[in-house]
This record gives sequence, structure tokens and C-alpha cells, in this order.
Amino acid sequence: MSDPAQPLIERARKGDRVAAGQLIDDFHARIYAYLRRLTGDAIDAEDLTQQTFAKAWQSLETFAGRSTVSAWLHGIAYHTFADWLRRKRPVESRTEDWWDACPDPFEPFAELAERDTTASVWQSVDALPNDLRQTVHLHYFQELTLQETADALGIAVSTVKFRVKSAIGQLQKSLAEPGLKPSAVNR
Repeated sequence: MSDPAQPLIERARKGDRVAAGQLIDDFHARIYAYLRRLTGDAIDAEDLTQQTFAKAWQSLETFAGRSTVSAWLHGIAYHTFADWLRRKRPVESRTEDWWDACPDPFEPFAELAERDTTASVWQSVDALPNDLRQTVHLHYFQELTLQETADALGIAVSTVKFRVKSAIGQLQKSLAEPGLKPSAVNR
């Protein structure tokens, strides 16, 4: 039984664009459907179909006719799919609820980082001069208002504002400088 597409291959090898177009017309839908079933995605299937035909045209001269044109094209399509699958390594799709229920593998690290940052801030605050340290503790850690902090320390609100600004400046400097220990900040 002869392959009806074989004469199209011979003509396409000689540069006949009409024959090449006819081969695409004859096999595009079948190759696309095959790849669509394999990938489960229309866009990926279309991309792989184009890659299949590009590879077929590049190896047109090597087609020996030991199989039908259809089998040859499907073989190229399969190998194109296999290469894509190795590159892509698609993951099993999961619902959003499934992902939400998964524990965060970085949670312990985030907690450690937060504790480390908190410890650094506490150490830096403890290294501040006493008047600035007391102001920061009352205003930020005890969450007193500026007026309440001023009342507790028996100073003016403007002095509390000045101390807060000075403390923040020193904290930013001590926390930004790598290797600078909190105790290196002037007391």
C-alpha cells in the first residue's frame, strides 16, 4: 500500500511550496489534536505543532520513506513533546484551597528572621543613652502618646519629640552599619 503523502514529500524536497502547504493542510489538525491530548493545553499544543513542522522541514531530506508520512510526523511530534516535557517538568495542578492548606516551608525561617530583627532592635535600643532609651521604651514599647511620655518623664512634649527623632537617627545608623555592634553606639 503506497502512502498518498509520499509524492508531496518528494515535491516539497524539491522546494515546491504548494506541496509543503498541502502537507501542513493534510496533517496539521491531526498533529495538533495529538499534541493537545498530550499537553492538555491548546496554547502549548499549538506551539509544539509549529515546532513539529519546523523540525519536519529541517529533516525533510532525511525522510527515507520506511514509514508513512503520518507516522513520521507523529514520531517527530512525540519527540518534540518529550523534549518539551523534560524542559517544562509541569507540576501537578492543585486548587487554591489545597495550596492554602499547605504549611509554609519558610515560616520557621521567617519567624527566626523576625526574632533576629527584633533582638537586634532591642539591643540597639538598649545601647542608646539613658534619656533616649527611656523615651523609646515609653513611647514605642509601652505605646504611650507623646503627651503621656512627656508626663511620665516630667519633660516637655517638644523634648520627647526631639529625643524620639534623635533615637530613631541613632537606631537607623546602628542597624544599617554591617558589623557594628549595638554597644558601639555612643552612650
